[in-house]
Amino acid sequence: MKNNLAIIGIGEHPTGWFPEKSFMEMYVEVIKQTILDAGIDKNDIEAVVFLAPLSQPLYSAHLTFSRTIEELGLRKCKANFQVFGGGSSAGMALKAARGLIDSGAAEVVLVPQAQHYSEVTAEERLRFFSQDSGQYEEWEIPYGITYNSVIALIAQRYMYETGTPPEGLAAVATSLRKWAQLNPNARFRKPMTIEDILNSKMVSTPLHSLECNVLSDGATAFIVTSAKKAKKISKKPVYILGEGHGGVTHFSIVQKFDRDITRFGFDRAAQAAFKEAGITLKDVDVAEIYGSYPAIDLIHFEELGFAKRGEGYKYFLEGRTWPGGDIPISTNGEIQQGHSGLGVGMAVLVEGVRQIRGEAGERQVKDCKIALVTEVGGQIMDSHVILLGKELR
Repeated sequence: MKNNLAIIGIGEHPTGWFPEKSFMEMYVEVIKQTILDAGIDKNDIEAVVFLAPLSQPLYSAHLTFSRTIEELGLRKCKANFQVFGGGSSAGMALKAARGLIDSGAAEVVLVPQAQHYSEVTAEERLRFFSQDSGQYEEWEIPYGITYNSVIALIAQRYMYETGTPPEGLAAVATSLRKWAQLNPNARFRKPMTIEDILNSKMVSTPLHSLECNVLSDGATAFIVTSAKKAKKISKKPVYILGEGHGGVTHFSIVQKFDRDITRFGFDRAAQAAFKEAGITLKDVDVAEIYGSYPAIDLIHFEELGFAKRGEGYKYFLEGRTWPGGDIPISTNGEIQQGHSGLGVGMAVLVEGVRQIRGEAGERQVKDCKIALVTEVGGQIMDSHVILLGKELR
């Protein structure tokens, strides 16, 4: 790395269902919030790396052709482009920002995202998640396989290999809901028990309806610059201490290179990130995991090194990952905040920054100095780990 990076501003619109708002209203609102949070002039922004909305091609095209710059009057912006890597897009955008800063093309980079599913038809939403993202037109699309079904296959195999019981998956969802109850930006805040989950409708064995995603509106953004510049212009920078990548392994889960659909690359990604940061897992105060489904969260949890394979669910059952537990996991509620497209990966990164800054309210982890964030896209096609810190090491 040529430059150490720092995130100097964050913004987040509540996740929910907002048909009374427009996409651009939410998008501009969260960018304004982020600029104000950073304490900079809007014309300090020299590049915009935006995350595309899913199932909304008009806005994706408009933002590609620099509508952000016109809407906000960013007079000194030198670059505008889209980054799209599925759920790992936030991590990809951070890498793109690093490239701009390292090359000298831009000093201050804005990364915004918005998703407004309430103006998208149910048919369009279903089509994206059953056709456009990880399905072969020759084999899977004609039979209507959906993401719930894909993850169900992974979950079944994982449960078979590890002996994890249905209660183990449900425990992950209840842990996330406990955090979401403390999050004013979360859509789902009512108490939820393991019994509630196991008694809910079976969607795709072994996944119950309360373990599945609910598509939602939302918006998030962050601003990144070099650590050197951050020290001059920011009162509350959060530094990128390390990044690690476990590799891209497939397009469709049925074609995964190693044929093992229950193991991914988060062990390799974590090792690389820890090496770069010069720390170990024991130094981590909070982990903001984006797995999108309980079984994937457990695979992340175990591959990161928090538990031995097949033992992870016990930590969630015992309350160790809950508010007040010794291993706080996904403190914004992750998928219980609502599935705002690429915004879920953005939201866990923003939550990591918020925790480091001590601004998480009731969710705040005491003396939080280092946060671990995971990102994953598509049918769990890649694995990324980002380490955030209060101080450069």
